[in-house]
Amino acid sequence: MSNRVVFVNVKKNCNSIINDPRLSKVIILGDVNVGKTSVVNRFCRQSFNFNYKATIGVDFEIQHFKILKTPFNIQIWDTAGQERFRCIAAAYYRSAHVVVTVFDFTNINSLRNSLDWLNEATNANSSLPPLKFLVGTKKDLVTDSVYTKIEEIAIKMAKSVEAEYWAVSSKTGDGVKGLFFRIAALSFERIIKQEMEMPLIKCKTLILTQKNDIGKKGCKIGDKKCYIK
Repeated sequence: MSNRVVFVNVKKNCNSIINDPRLSKVIILGDVNVGKTSVVNRFCRQSFNFNYKATIGVDFEIQHFKILKTPFNIQIWDTAGQERFRCIAAAYYRSAHVVVTVFDFTNINSLRNSLDWLNEATNANSSLPPLKFLVGTKKDLVTDSVYTKIEEIAIKMAKSVEAEYWAVSSKTGDGVKGLFFRIAALSFERIIKQEMEMPLIKCKTLILTQKNDIGKKGCKIGDKKCYIK
């Protein structure tokens, strides 16, 4: 009697993410009061709040995309900039796909400190270096001359650590949407490349053979009895 494959249940045995939305972990770092939460809120909620409240520990958001008709999600981890919460925030650096270090155009020290934040997060992901972004906020609060001067410094710093530089305003929304769309696009591209480089994983197949007498592992499909071989 010939065997006939009735169904194949592979999801549990394949360790495959192809049928699940691909996911990228994005962590937002920087000194206290540079505007990290405002950037996240502008993108996720299209809102801006003048009443600032410092993040305690870590806040979490998730955003859904479709890239090339493929579902794709990014987890946005908004970390605290206060020194007393730094150890808590550092625990979330691992397995980050993207590191976004934020500085404030009105505070030059926050730009100087941004490299420390970036290096700290990068060192926590030494096995697979994350994509890096250096983002200046509050561009609407400085004069054109100050903006140009600080931007020149920021661009040089970004190049020195192979980060991509962006300038945004959470108040007006300028540049915020483009920043996160860029993050999603580059993350998606990297994940797809990694999947293509991974070896194929063979999945276990359940073969059901028709038989007159049902066995201990038998089942019934319609009028036909079968057992798992």
